Amino acid sequence: MFKSYFKTTFRFLLKNKTFSFINIIGLATGTLCCLYILLYVQTQFSYDKHLKDAQDIYRITTTLQLRGDRHNNATASPPIAPAMKKDFPQVLQYTRVIPTGTLGSKEHLLTYKEKSFYQKDVVYVDSTFFDVFTYHFVKGNSTKVLNEAYSIVLLKPVADKLFGNEDPIGKTISIDDDGGKHDFKVNGVVDESLGKSHIQANLFITMRGGGIGAYVLQNNVWAGNNFTASYVKLRPGTSAAALEKQFPAFLDKYGAAQMKSLGMTKQLHLQPVTSIHTTTGYEVELSKTLSPSFLYILLLIAVMIQVIACINFMNLSTARASKRAKEVGVRKVIGAGQGDLIKQFLGESFFLAFLGVVIALPLLLLILPYLNQITRTDIQLSFFSDYRLYLTLTGLVVVTGLVAGSYPAFYLSAFRTIKVIKGNFTSHVSVAGIRRSLVVFQFVLSIVLIAGIIVIYSQLNYIKNKDLGFEKSQRLIFSFYTGDTQKQMGAFMGDLKQLSDVKAVSKADNYLSQFIGHDHGIYLAGGNMAEATDAQNISTDEYFVKANGIKVIEGRDFRLNDSNRVLINETLAKRLGIKPGKALGTRLYSKYDSQETFVEVVGVMKDFNYNSLHGEVKPFMLMYNPNQGNLTSLIVAVNTTNYKSLLSQMEQLWHKDISGAPFEYTFLDDAVQKQYETEITLSNIINSFTLMAILISCLGLFGLAAFSAEQRSKEIGIRKVLGASIPAIAGLLSKDFLKLVIIAFVIATPIAWWGMGQWLQGFVYRVDISWWMFALAGLIAVIISLITVSSQALKAAYANPVKSLRTE
Repeated sequence: MFKSYFKTTFRFLLKNKTFSFINIIGLATGTLCCLYILLYVQTQFSYDKHLKDAQDIYRITTTLQLRGDRHNNATASPPIAPAMKKDFPQVLQYTRVIPTGTLGSKEHLLTYKEKSFYQKDVVYVDSTFFDVFTYHFVKGNSTKVLNEAYSIVLLKPVADKLFGNEDPIGKTISIDDDGGKHDFKVNGVVDESLGKSHIQANLFITMRGGGIGAYVLQNNVWAGNNFTASYVKLRPGTSAAALEKQFPAFLDKYGAAQMKSLGMTKQLHLQPVTSIHTTTGYEVELSKTLSPSFLYILLLIAVMIQVIACINFMNLSTARASKRAKEVGVRKVIGAGQGDLIKQFLGESFFLAFLGVVIALPLLLLILPYLNQITRTDIQLSFFSDYRLYLTLTGLVVVTGLVAGSYPAFYLSAFRTIKVIKGNFTSHVSVAGIRRSLVVFQFVLSIVLIAGIIVIYSQLNYIKNKDLGFEKSQRLIFSFYTGDTQKQMGAFMGDLKQLSDVKAVSKADNYLSQFIGHDHGIYLAGGNMAEATDAQNISTDEYFVKANGIKVIEGRDFRLNDSNRVLINETLAKRLGIKPGKALGTRLYSKYDSQETFVEVVGVMKDFNYNSLHGEVKPFMLMYNPNQGNLTSLIVAVNTTNYKSLLSQMEQLWHKDISGAPFEYTFLDDAVQKQYETEITLSNIINSFTLMAILISCLGLFGLAAFSAEQRSKEIGIRKVLGASIPAIAGLLSKDFLKLVIIAFVIATPIAWWGMGQWLQGFVYRVDISWWMFALAGLIAVIISLITVSSQALKAAYANPVKSLRTE
């Protein structure tokens, strides 16, 4: 029986080559897009699920109510995790992770013998780290690997780069950063073959290694210092929710006095480690996280594309029912039941879906690097090691086969034997109406996707061109990561100022668009910390305002030797209740450990978006402190676009003044743009896959137009004989499809309007949704459909009427 079904299917496909080509290519294209998106989303949701006892591992997060501002931090104060293990028997183990990048050391100079290079993504961890987090040890083992002082574990690519074929275990490497230069013993090498983690690190340094590690081990600050990523592993069967209920008393026991003195309230929560990568809304994250809504949008796009491909199959199958009516009749006469026919036609559908997968897989392998570039990830197809790939492929074939083939199978098998044998195969079901409905649905999906492209592009363009309140173009950033390079920074600054194309050079502990980790609670004279305003700050020199193009609207800019002076933004002035014209000379107070200090305001800056447009401008101040030790960023404002010549001059000065460090720089506008990586990725994905969806829709429309022209060939012949013009005939064939696209536009507009309105809610500063965006989407859909249909309409209009009327 199955052999007969296969032969019938194969013969039908060969006999109807155009029909077969459109269906197979449509299903293959849809399957390719759908498969890649499913793999991408699956990868994002798989982070940290490889960990041993992952269901029992939680991150400690902190909610701070600080002087009128609420902060949701992905971090906690250093002593909290160890105290939890001590106080709660439910806590089996704890560990803490401190990325050096958030503390200023974004890169570290690694040296072994003659080899030396800079490395990013370095973390300090407790000696218990590998008791909580599971890694595959290529060299060494996880047992007490970080117990020894000044010990380190390397990621395999770093170990290969440093040691080549030499065994790294027991070897000593030197690490130089802004904390000084130290030797570390390599006790292990790991890789990420077990799975991806939200902790993206190339080096794991024990806390027992001086510097920030020693500071954390001795730290007893329960209110402030919320910079430590802290994790606990609970005993099996422990209820995290029940344990959380004990945290308020736990915090009061250790930190009530400190929190009261800072005017702070604090709550602790437990977040499952497996949800970290796909949860947003936390400050001070270890790595880039993705919103679940972003991933669900991608899944929706995958479903939409595959549905569009399935609609093509349904439409073309039912449209060509007349070609198979007599086959159905003959089969019924010789004893085939409706169930047998349904199996046959579903089998054809599954076969075509299978062919789609067979064609899609090599195509996907071919364009995988391009797709990975679009999504900024590194998905690989593991045919022999990942059983989930086979499950995904099987699921795609089954679902596609059922969705695409069910309606045609039941429709074709329902033909009445006597009628189809006589040549009357009309069904009681209004198949033409259903076909038109499916075309409308297909174009509703396409128009929604096109509208999404237009709105997202408009928002990204708005972000790109919005006045942020500072100058981001023609600004270069140089970073100094080691103690030696920081000592040489002054000479490099002096030489840069001599270049004719350099307008200003400033040094600071951070640059705009980057996460600002420093903040102070400040209040006016007569106030206290309980009513203080939390203000983020950057320490800098007298050139920062000029170098960044910031506007001072009251008072003055910094001057040389302006010690203990600050510039505040408008938001901070309003929050403190400082009236316009009264800021100059105002003292701002802060208190910590019973010691009150103050700074004096010399000017008010016009508000500027020093962080992304996802959030509103917060209270902020610049602190004059040019001699502070951690001013590791150099901001250079230039007045030329001939960067090739300028950078060549700068590189010569760099090698003259800075020894042992590579010449590296960042453009400030590029750094600003990186704040919107998720939105840019979404835009790239929708752009690419919408083109695929439109291509599939056009294939189906092309097939239906060809079928319609074939069915009406005699009518067209008669019209031509009676004097109808070619444009009139082309218009006659095109207008029916045009009506369907217009109906789809009417349905799609409110759907797209609502969906994109929800997406824009993620931005405090956003573009207004306008009618023209959806009108443009509709116009594009109309033009695409007209181009697709008109090719077949014109072909039919130019056909010789004698051929079509010969049998009459």
